Amino acid sequence: MKKILLLTGDYAEDYETMVPYQMLLMVGHEVHAVCPDKKKGEAVKTAIHDFEGDQTYSEKPGHNFQLNYTFDDVSPEAYDGLVIVGGRAPEYLRLNAKVLDIVKYFFEKDLPVAAICHGIQILTAAKVVSGRTLTAYPAVGPEVTLAGGNYKEVPPTESVVDGNLVTSPAWPGHPGFIKAFLDVLGTKIML
Repeated sequence: MKKILLLTGDYAEDYETMVPYQMLLMVGHEVHAVCPDKKKGEAVKTAIHDFEGDQTYSEKPGHNFQLNYTFDDVSPEAYDGLVIVGGRAPEYLRLNAKVLDIVKYFFEKDLPVAAICHGIQILTAAKVVSGRTLTAYPAVGPEVTLAGGNYKEVPPTESVVDGNLVTSPAWPGHPGFIKAFLDVLGTKIML
Protein backbone atom coordinates (compact mmCIF):
# COMPACT_ATOMS: atom_id res chain seq x y z
CA MET A 1 0.00 0.00 0.00
CA LYS A 2 1.28 3.45 -0.94
CA LYS A 3 0.32 6.75 0.62
CA ILE A 4 -0.80 9.35 -1.93
CA LEU A 5 -1.40 13.09 -1.53
CA LEU A 6 -4.16 14.50 -3.75
CA LEU A 7 -4.29 18.30 -4.18
CA THR A 8 -7.69 19.73 -5.06
CA GLY A 9 -9.66 22.88 -4.44
CA ASP A 10 -12.89 24.75 -5.07
CA TYR A 11 -14.00 24.40 -8.68
CA ALA A 12 -11.55 21.65 -9.43
CA GLU A 13 -12.81 19.46 -12.24
CA ASP A 14 -15.24 16.93 -10.78
CA TYR A 15 -14.06 13.80 -12.63
CA GLU A 16 -10.39 14.78 -12.25
CA THR A 17 -10.88 14.87 -8.49
CA MET A 18 -13.27 11.98 -7.88
CA VAL A 19 -12.03 9.39 -10.36
CA PRO A 20 -8.31 9.35 -9.39
CA TYR A 21 -9.26 9.48 -5.71
CA GLN A 22 -11.63 6.50 -6.03
CA MET A 23 -9.37 4.50 -8.35
CA LEU A 24 -6.36 4.85 -6.06
CA LEU A 25 -8.46 3.78 -3.07
CA MET A 26 -9.81 0.87 -5.11
CA VAL A 27 -6.34 -0.59 -5.64
CA GLY A 28 -5.59 -0.33 -1.92
CA HIS A 29 -3.66 2.92 -1.60
CA GLU A 30 -4.24 5.41 1.18
CA VAL A 31 -5.18 8.79 -0.32
CA HIS A 32 -5.21 12.08 1.55
CA ALA A 33 -7.37 14.60 -0.35
CA VAL A 34 -6.52 18.13 0.74
CA CYS A 35 -7.12 21.79 -0.07
CA PRO A 36 -5.28 24.80 1.38
CA ASP A 37 -7.21 26.61 4.12
CA LYS A 38 -9.61 23.66 4.55
CA LYS A 39 -9.77 20.89 7.10
CA LYS A 40 -10.68 17.24 7.13
CA GLY A 41 -14.44 16.88 6.78
CA GLU A 42 -14.91 20.14 4.87
CA ALA A 43 -15.79 20.05 1.19
CA VAL A 44 -14.70 21.64 -2.04
CA LYS A 45 -17.19 22.46 -4.77
CA THR A 46 -16.30 20.83 -8.07
CA ALA A 47 -17.23 21.69 -11.64
CA ILE A 48 -17.92 19.39 -14.57
CA HIS A 49 -16.08 20.40 -17.72
CA ASP A 50 -17.49 18.93 -20.89
CA PHE A 51 -16.62 19.07 -24.55
CA GLU A 52 -19.80 19.89 -26.46
CA GLY A 53 -18.52 21.29 -29.75
CA ASP A 54 -17.78 24.82 -28.56
CA GLN A 55 -14.39 26.50 -28.88
CA THR A 56 -13.65 25.57 -25.27
CA TYR A 57 -15.17 23.33 -22.62
CA SER A 58 -18.46 24.12 -20.93
CA GLU A 59 -18.73 24.22 -17.15
CA LYS A 60 -21.56 22.88 -15.01
CA PRO A 61 -21.91 22.43 -11.25
CA GLY A 62 -20.30 19.25 -9.98
CA HIS A 63 -20.44 17.52 -6.61
CA ASN A 64 -19.30 18.61 -3.20
CA PHE A 65 -16.16 16.56 -2.59
CA GLN A 66 -15.38 15.90 1.06
CA LEU A 67 -11.75 16.28 2.07
CA ASN A 68 -10.39 13.49 4.24
CA TYR A 69 -7.27 15.21 5.56
CA THR A 70 -6.28 18.70 6.74
CA PHE A 71 -3.89 20.59 4.44
CA ASP A 72 -2.01 22.20 7.34
CA ASP A 73 -1.13 18.70 8.63
CA VAL A 74 0.57 17.63 5.38
CA SER A 75 4.23 16.63 5.61
CA PRO A 76 5.37 15.75 2.09
CA GLU A 77 7.93 13.23 3.34
CA ALA A 78 5.05 11.03 4.54
CA TYR A 79 3.85 10.37 0.96
CA ASP A 80 4.90 8.07 -1.87
CA GLY A 81 3.18 10.01 -4.66
CA LEU A 82 1.30 13.17 -5.57
CA VAL A 83 -1.80 13.75 -7.71
CA ILE A 84 -2.69 17.27 -8.88
CA VAL A 85 -6.18 17.68 -10.28
CA GLY A 86 -7.31 20.10 -12.97
CA GLY A 87 -10.18 22.49 -13.41
CA ARG A 88 -10.15 26.07 -12.19
CA ALA A 89 -8.63 25.34 -8.77
CA PRO A 90 -5.00 25.25 -9.99
CA GLU A 91 -5.13 28.90 -11.05
CA TYR A 92 -5.42 29.92 -7.39
CA LEU A 93 -3.70 26.93 -5.75
CA ARG A 94 -0.47 27.88 -7.56
CA LEU A 95 -0.43 31.10 -5.55
CA ASN A 96 0.01 29.17 -2.29
CA ALA A 97 3.69 28.92 -1.26
CA LYS A 98 3.18 25.67 0.66
CA VAL A 99 1.56 24.04 -2.39
CA LEU A 100 4.60 24.99 -4.46
CA ASP A 101 7.01 23.73 -1.78
CA ILE A 102 5.18 20.40 -1.64
CA VAL A 103 5.42 20.02 -5.42
CA LYS A 104 9.11 20.91 -5.40
CA TYR A 105 9.74 18.30 -2.71
CA PHE A 106 8.25 15.52 -4.86
CA PHE A 107 10.42 16.52 -7.81
CA GLU A 108 13.58 16.90 -5.71
CA LYS A 109 13.05 13.37 -4.35
CA ASP A 110 12.08 12.03 -7.81
CA LEU A 111 8.79 10.69 -6.46
CA PRO A 112 5.80 9.86 -8.69
CA VAL A 113 3.66 12.86 -9.67
CA ALA A 114 0.47 12.78 -11.73
CA ALA A 115 -1.03 16.04 -12.99
CA ILE A 116 -3.97 16.47 -15.33
CA CYS A 117 -5.49 19.27 -17.40
CA HIS A 118 -4.96 22.67 -15.73
CA GLY A 119 -3.15 20.98 -12.81
CA ILE A 120 0.00 21.51 -14.86
CA GLN A 121 -0.30 25.24 -13.98
CA ILE A 122 0.85 24.30 -10.50
CA LEU A 123 3.90 22.52 -11.95
CA THR A 124 4.85 25.53 -14.07
CA ALA A 125 4.45 27.87 -11.08
CA ALA A 126 6.66 25.55 -9.01
CA LYS A 127 9.31 25.74 -11.77
CA VAL A 128 9.68 21.96 -12.05
CA VAL A 129 8.95 21.39 -15.77
CA SER A 130 12.16 22.71 -17.32
CA GLY A 131 13.57 20.04 -19.64
CA ARG A 132 10.60 17.72 -19.05
CA THR A 133 8.20 16.44 -21.70
CA LEU A 134 4.57 16.70 -20.64
CA THR A 135 1.08 17.44 -21.83
CA ALA A 136 -1.75 19.56 -20.45
CA TYR A 137 -5.04 21.05 -21.51
CA PRO A 138 -4.04 22.80 -24.78
CA ALA A 139 -4.65 26.29 -23.35
CA VAL A 140 -1.93 25.54 -20.76
CA GLY A 141 0.58 24.48 -23.43
CA PRO A 142 2.11 27.97 -23.79
CA GLU A 143 2.74 28.07 -20.03
CA VAL A 144 4.63 24.76 -20.26
CA THR A 145 6.79 26.15 -23.06
CA LEU A 146 7.44 29.44 -21.23
CA ALA A 147 8.47 27.44 -18.14
CA GLY A 148 11.07 25.54 -20.19
CA GLY A 149 9.11 22.32 -20.64
CA ASN A 150 8.54 20.40 -23.85
CA TYR A 151 4.78 20.58 -24.41
CA LYS A 152 3.50 17.52 -26.26
CA GLU A 153 0.05 17.78 -27.80
CA VAL A 154 -1.79 14.47 -27.56
CA PRO A 155 -5.47 13.50 -27.84
CA PRO A 156 -7.45 13.99 -24.59
CA THR A 157 -7.64 10.19 -24.22
CA GLU A 158 -3.85 9.89 -23.94
CA SER A 159 -1.18 10.54 -21.33
CA VAL A 160 2.53 11.35 -21.39
CA VAL A 161 5.13 9.83 -19.08
CA ASP A 162 8.52 11.42 -18.44
CA GLY A 163 10.34 9.56 -15.69
CA ASN A 164 8.34 10.03 -12.49
CA LEU A 165 5.91 12.51 -14.11
CA VAL A 166 2.57 11.45 -15.63
CA THR A 167 0.36 14.02 -17.36
CA SER A 168 -2.84 14.01 -19.40
CA PRO A 169 -4.81 16.78 -21.15
CA ALA A 170 -8.20 15.99 -19.59
CA TRP A 171 -10.45 13.43 -17.88
CA PRO A 172 -11.08 11.34 -21.01
CA GLY A 173 -7.49 10.17 -20.47
CA HIS A 174 -8.14 8.69 -17.03
CA PRO A 175 -7.65 4.99 -17.96
CA GLY A 176 -4.17 5.54 -19.37
CA PHE A 177 -3.32 8.32 -16.91
CA ILE A 178 -4.12 6.24 -13.82
CA LYS A 179 -2.49 3.11 -15.29
CA ALA A 180 0.70 5.05 -16.00
CA PHE A 181 0.68 6.57 -12.50
CA LEU A 182 0.23 3.12 -10.95
CA ASP A 183 3.17 1.91 -13.07
CA VAL A 184 5.49 4.67 -11.83
CA LEU A 185 4.30 4.00 -8.28
CA GLY A 186 5.24 0.35 -8.74
CA THR A 187 1.68 -0.84 -8.05
CA LYS A 188 0.98 -4.33 -9.38
CA ILE A 189 -2.58 -5.42 -10.06
CA MET A 190 -3.02 -9.17 -10.22
CA LEU A 191 -5.83 -10.38 -12.46
